[in-house]
Amino acid sequence: MKKILSILFVGTMIYLSGCKLGPDFVKPEYNGPKTFRFDSIANYTLVNLRWWNMFNDTILDTLIKNALENNKNVLIAAARVESARASLGYTKAEQWPSFTFSAGASRGNSIDVAQFDNATSNFYAYPQMKWEVGFWGKYRRMNESAKAEMLASEYGLRTVQIGLISEVATAYFTLLDNMKKLKISQRTLAARDSSLLIIKARYKYGIVPEIDFNQSQIQRAISAVAIPVYKRNIAFSQSALSILLGKYPTNIPTGKSLFEEAIPMRIPAGLPAELLQRRPDVRQAEELYAAQNAKIGVAEAMRWPSLNLTGLLGIASNSLTSLTATGLGWSVGGVLLGPVFEFGKNKQRVEIERANTIAALHQYENVTLQAFKEVEDALISIQTLHEELIAQQQRSIAAINAEILSNERYDKGQTSYLEVLESQRQSFEAQLARSQTKAYLLNAYVALYKALGGGWLSPQEEKDAAMAQQADSTQLKK
Repeated sequence: MKKILSILFVGTMIYLSGCKLGPDFVKPEYNGPKTFRFDSIANYTLVNLRWWNMFNDTILDTLIKNALENNKNVLIAAARVESARASLGYTKAEQWPSFTFSAGASRGNSIDVAQFDNATSNFYAYPQMKWEVGFWGKYRRMNESAKAEMLASEYGLRTVQIGLISEVATAYFTLLDNMKKLKISQRTLAARDSSLLIIKARYKYGIVPEIDFNQSQIQRAISAVAIPVYKRNIAFSQSALSILLGKYPTNIPTGKSLFEEAIPMRIPAGLPAELLQRRPDVRQAEELYAAQNAKIGVAEAMRWPSLNLTGLLGIASNSLTSLTATGLGWSVGGVLLGPVFEFGKNKQRVEIERANTIAALHQYENVTLQAFKEVEDALISIQTLHEELIAQQQRSIAAINAEILSNERYDKGQTSYLEVLESQRQSFEAQLARSQTKAYLLNAYVALYKALGGGWLSPQEEKDAAMAQQADSTQLKK
């Protein structure tokens, strides 16, 4: 009979340890659009493994590599991954028994409030075991939550890395834009210096009125004012890039000029459902949702009794010389501890975790919506900026030619100086606008790659992505 009871007891413990309270995590289903509105090739995905290589700028490639190694935000995120990994190991250890050791000695004539005539000595040494049996799946849910949080931290690191790559590329193209605008301003200033000298000489000999001389001075000053503005912007861009590289502000090397930077090929965004697998911030939000969902089971398990087992094996004596001569003492015990009535506190704990889980789900949905918005915005930006850049190039060429013709007409006395002033203004603005539009277009590609979650970083993921890309290419050829 005792044997049967023992078997039933062990079986019951195993059963209770195996069950888990609380809902199991269910991955959210995708019910969004089938295609992106502005994707021209919606059935094929091409997210370059290292998309920044498509700009074919070795300086940019070096800056990104250095940033990934030294950026402080990346190092912070990497440390958080290690912390989450250690936290998972700590949580796993909680489900197993703990063993402690205790040894001590005392002498006196009293114990608590009781007092004796003679002083006595006491010596003891024993190991002890404590174990809270994981009924109701409490520790399994805790492990489930800790594992999901660890994965979320890894996706958080990926989010920081992809964001950093995008920031470096954007800051680099902004730097090139400011450098190009500085050159345009310096070239314009040199041309207006020469023009001012000619107008001044003509005014001196009474060939042109004073108003022409004053207007020429104004135009010269306008281009002169632009130079310190772009010098300042260059310094700001270099400082921003330096911080991204994890070092104090310093000069940043550059390779190609802005107009020499290659514009990547048109990149299709692929199927919207795939975005949820590529975007690390979406995956991070999903894992945080899973982690929070598991906490419901932990809270529910705390509403039920817990069994604590203790074991003691040791020796004790009132004489140090006879400590090892005495026999071993032992004890085994179990305590069943459970709530009876706590004014709804345990129930409210469950409701708190349920509400937090609903919030985590909505946070995941919000991150997903934001991801689609970023892709759509980047796609339409690229499409329209391509058109805008073509128009800006035509405008710049025409404005420069008009400035040359206006100067020639003015020199021959065929037009007033007002025409020259207007042509100079339009030429200067057109050149600056063209530079800015080119930078906007390059940064739109950066934004698209970031929005798509492009830029695989781990060796295994690079290998998997390369195989997938090769398979896609083979399928297209068929």
